[in-house]
Amino acid sequence: MDFSFWPNAGRTWTEVLEGAEYAERTGWHGVWIADHFMKNGDDLSVPVNEAFALLAGLAVRTERVRIGSMVLGNTYRHPAVAANAAATIDQMSNGRFVYGIGAGWQVNEHEVYGIELPPTKELLARFEEACQVLTGLLTEERATFDGKYYQLKGAPLEPKPAKLPVLIGAAGEKVALGIVAKYADEWNHWGRPELAAHKGKVFAEHCERIGRDPKTVRRSAQTFLEVIAPGDTEAVARKENFESRGLHVIMGSAQEVLDVVAQYPEAGIDEILVPDHWFGSGAKRYETLERLREEVFNKI
Repeated sequence: MDFSFWPNAGRTWTEVLEGAEYAERTGWHGVWIADHFMKNGDDLSVPVNEAFALLAGLAVRTERVRIGSMVLGNTYRHPAVAANAAATIDQMSNGRFVYGIGAGWQVNEHEVYGIELPPTKELLARFEEACQVLTGLLTEERATFDGKYYQLKGAPLEPKPAKLPVLIGAAGEKVALGIVAKYADEWNHWGRPELAAHKGKVFAEHCERIGRDPKTVRRSAQTFLEVIAPGDTEAVARKENFESRGLHVIMGSAQEVLDVVAQYPEAGIDEILVPDHWFGSGAKRYETLERLREEVFNKI
């Protein structure tokens, strides 16, 4: 199983880059960037850097790690425009870019920027059309598509990437996982191993209906993940807060975290992502990451 780093896009560019360089230097598999323009909630004063710009910067400042979007909201950009940007970043990274996409969801971003956030049924229908647009652009010399929401007329995508893995972030069991089964090379969702195992069974049923082997889709997952150092009362309070809010949490002693994380491979997960949103800055951030790397990941 691989372990990847997810720096908070609300950090400064210098902090994001330093985190990616740390990940590259210490053997992490990849670096992922979320696509948001603001914090989810009422506090709009928290700065958040734009995902494509960060990804392009990381593509040229790293050499080994995979670089990926976790995940680009379809509602924010026309899928053909986004696909062109993704192909360019893939070129800049020498083929290390993973194009992570999702339907879009964060309400306050749509409200303040005047971006339409349709009801769920239409949102997913738009997203499936976007996946068809992307497939056409990647596989056809000139893509033509006449859908309800998107239309292409002999559209180019040049230069085409040699291989651009498409990751879909999705958890909805009735429709969204069916879209993953049809179009994704990789699939990501939040959750502990027991949830991953359940989602995997539902996903396998969608794959069976279309004749696809579910094992051909690489899977990744993430939770609020942290080894709590002895005596760290702040981290204990944070764990209790996360759990009280019903969030996906794997936090505790090194052995407690290891016991849970070690269950992911059997649940079908190939890669674990570690968000650093609450790890602090400077030395504290890297101490927290190193505890995870040395006391958990290196033992699996």
